[in-house]
Amino acid sequence: MIEQYTITNKYNFPQPSIDSTLPQRFFEQSIHSLKQVQHHPLQLNQQFQQLNTTEQYPHNIQLKPQPIILKPDHQETIIAAIDTSTIKIGETSTGIIVAVRGATTWKQNGAYKYTRLGPFIFHITEENKNQLYNTLEHAYFSTAYGSCHQAAPNIMQMPTRLASLLERWLQTMLAKTVNRGVLLFDGSLTCGTPETPTQRLREILGYARRNQSTVLAFSKATTLRANGLLITEQLPNRDPPYLLETAGVHSKPPMMLLGDVYVARLNKANLAFRLDIDKETPVEQRMDAIQKLLGNDLYTQSYPETLRLSHILCAFTANEVLAIKHFITRKHGIQIINRPDMHKLLFGSYGFKGEN
Repeated sequence: MIEQYTITNKYNFPQPSIDSTLPQRFFEQSIHSLKQVQHHPLQLNQQFQQLNTTEQYPHNIQLKPQPIILKPDHQETIIAAIDTSTIKIGETSTGIIVAVRGATTWKQNGAYKYTRLGPFIFHITEENKNQLYNTLEHAYFSTAYGSCHQAAPNIMQMPTRLASLLERWLQTMLAKTVNRGVLLFDGSLTCGTPETPTQRLREILGYARRNQSTVLAFSKATTLRANGLLITEQLPNRDPPYLLETAGVHSKPPMMLLGDVYVARLNKANLAFRLDIDKETPVEQRMDAIQKLLGNDLYTQSYPETLRLSHILCAFTANEVLAIKHFITRKHGIQIINRPDMHKLLFGSYGFKGEN
């Protein structure tokens, strides 16, 4: 069972008494930026934007051979997950039009519930990127966290930076509102990057600890290797569910790693994922959290269902992209144009350009 929560001024998180300043600023800046591009032509572009943080770790990583055997704990526990996504809709003569959306999913009392924020549609130009980014940054984080100011990135990096702002806000709200729960983040607990300032992630984890919740961060892909092989491909011949513990994982400055790294294989599917757990969480609480996850959530293909649903709910479908195009054309008078594909024009049937 999946229950949708309607987005109102009070967002329906598990305990919905939260500060909604940042989403409101997203909405205001979306409308403001689109008004600046009325009656300008738009060239379509449906390439998805992906966060691209390179893992930088030493080569002496070790994978402990003895697995930590897990047993599902069916004690009722709230499981909550967050994900965001962004898509580039097209280009104008002065910039790009993108959409950003986030989703929070949680399982409680046997039912999945979710809230989606967005899509927020932005027209980003060299002229407005600093004002746009700084307005959103100051809307919540500068007052809540002190000075974490980051300079606006180049225009092509702006979509992922905006999605990251929304994701950190969603993570903050869950960390503040969920008590004694299990919080699932997408990606690692690496910080010190422009997308994830160190102080920001420290405080998110601090809020979770104060509410006796545990953060589990699952990475769909990793470059971490032990003895030359990916850590997620060195699975012992043992029945899951189990964890494998790593040693010697240290990030290179200015990046920091605020979690201990494990390999999680949660069911018999021959798949495993990197799992980061807050370094300051006691070992007993870590194992308790992962076992409560096993007892309260589904984990098809060794991946938590709550986190999978968050990803699905924030991803943009082809129909939604068509609806966004129709909206910006009808509401803001943006003319959509199709420019010639230069590869096909110059190279004919040899003009196909694969993904880099």
